[in-house]
Amino acid sequence: MRATTLHAPGDIRVTEVPDPTLGAPTDAIIKVTAGCICGSDLWPYRGENPITAGNTIGHECIGIVEEVGSEVTSFAPGDFVIVPFCHCDNTCAHCRAGVQSACVNLGMTQSGQGEYALVGQAEGSLVKLDGRPDASLVPSLLALSDVMPTGWHAAVAAGVPEGGTVVVVGDGAVGLCGVLAASVMGAEKVIVMSRHESRQKIATEFGATHIVAARGKEGAAEVKELTDGIGADAVLECVGTDQSMGTAFAVARPGSTVGFVGVPHGVEPPLGRMFQKNVGLRGGMAPVRRYLPELLDLVVSGRINPGLVFDSTLPLDQVAEGYRAMDERRSIKVMLDLEA
Repeated sequence: MRATTLHAPGDIRVTEVPDPTLGAPTDAIIKVTAGCICGSDLWPYRGENPITAGNTIGHECIGIVEEVGSEVTSFAPGDFVIVPFCHCDNTCAHCRAGVQSACVNLGMTQSGQGEYALVGQAEGSLVKLDGRPDASLVPSLLALSDVMPTGWHAAVAAGVPEGGTVVVVGDGAVGLCGVLAASVMGAEKVIVMSRHESRQKIATEFGATHIVAARGKEGAAEVKELTDGIGADAVLECVGTDQSMGTAFAVARPGSTVGFVGVPHGVEPPLGRMFQKNVGLRGGMAPVRRYLPELLDLVVSGRINPGLVFDSTLPLDQVAEGYRAMDERRSIKVMLDLEA
């Protein structure tokens, strides 16, 4: 099959790799109809994470079931499914506690930017649609494989209160989905920290009430001014750098919680500030399967349209340009059309 492979920092290619095969009775193979590039894919692309030259990359996809193992009984070839980026059995103690991203049988999508993807624990992971979806829904359904549940997880972890004030640190796809989540959960004031006009526009469509373009101490001061010197009731940290985490705690009011979902790179939590202000820190890798049923209902009913975060669609053969566009911040999030 053709799949996206990473060979060195900045060296993304589409190459021929072996088709995935069923390795366990709980597996399924998905023919990918749409995949995408994630902000977290940029870490290895930039050389910030170790890489193995030639490995496939991509963990977000939707598509059609091609083949299932003998223990997969709820899905059959031809079913259209959403594939959570983190696979789970949805029955272990951690899954039952709502932490499917820590399943004892955890797996990950490895070739979401390829023609086929292998899903471990398919019975517990996949979510089936009633037939092939309308093309207009495809971007939002693809967003449910990662970024929308991740933004939602940040809001859940932070304890977004109805009628409260929320600050979202980060204007990438996850941060924008965090804005949408906070709005749906009933926050009255949603402040997004963003310096990019195109992202500010989507944030406003998603329910942001205020935009703060400044960073660091200046940005924190603007948030304090917008909150009458109090700070935010909940903060969503959606970047994963030490600077973004520092900003999150600087704008959090005493007694609030920072929900973090940005993959940490060089982050040192400010324990002294956390202790003095009684500010909590919760979050981590999103348990996508936990949130999928509710989020799918919101998408199908038309209440949310997270697919707006995709501002570019390319065929698989142009995936390298998609990486460059996101790395250079010319695109928020690139969708890959595997049927083009």
